[in-house]
Amino acid sequence: MTGSEVPSSFRLVYAPGVMPGKWVRIWNERLPGVPLTLTQVPASRAPELLVSRDADAGLVRLPVDRTVLSAIPLYTEQTVVVVPKDHLVTAVDEVSADDLADDIVLHPLDDVLDWDRLPGRPALERPATTADAVELVAAGIGVLVVPLSLARLHHRRDLTHRPLTGAPESRVALAWPEDATTDLVDDFIGIVRGRTANSTRGRRTQQPGREQAPQKQGQQGRQKQGQQKPGKTERSGREAGRGQRAAERTSGKGRRAGGGPTPKNPRRGKPRRGS
Repeated sequence: MTGSEVPSSFRLVYAPGVMPGKWVRIWNERLPGVPLTLTQVPASRAPELLVSRDADAGLVRLPVDRTVLSAIPLYTEQTVVVVPKDHLVTAVDEVSADDLADDIVLHPLDDVLDWDRLPGRPALERPATTADAVELVAAGIGVLVVPLSLARLHHRRDLTHRPLTGAPESRVALAWPEDATTDLVDDFIGIVRGRTANSTRGRRTQQPGREQAPQKQGQQGRQKQGQQKPGKTERSGREAGRGQRAAERTSGKGRRAGGGPTPKNPRRGKPRRGS
């Protein structure tokens, strides 16, 4: 991608409940010259924006059409049931689908769970949104089953939630158009996957100052090695000198003029003075 082709911003969409803040913060630190445009959209709308190229990447809820979108699953959310604080299920740590048999279980039109069969009794009408369903729960109309992040997103003081076993779960993924894996998309993939700024695949994620740091350290290391070389040469010279002198003693180069070997200790063999 040439400089003229680099977009002015990176467009990221995300479904309600997904928390992209950490990844956005890392992006802003590593690529301050490329603003990230962050937009929350309904979960069902996010894949449409990617296919139409109105977004570069998205944090979406699976499933998506894998024939046109690439996707990297990130995590699976726990499913919970949202109830009033005085509901009977608040007496237990977790709930099964059978525990909701007598309850009206609300099923909003924007539900993100893939149900084979909804537990409990159906409501007369389906709420338009999850937010509307939460209001009905607070009014005592029924209970609501959602991923944990949506229960937290629509938290109210008069409501609480409990884990629901035996229910479908929602998986969150990073998705982008199959035929549009741009350099910036690859950069965001690296951030989400936890690559460091110095990763070999993090081509654009390194700031110029950080790129030069390893080279500077290498230069300093070479300079230090260069400073140590004279010392090593002197030590080598001294060691060679000691070896040469030892060789001369062994080969006889240090003999006296009379032909006899030089005694190791001249004081040995001298007569003692008379007392």
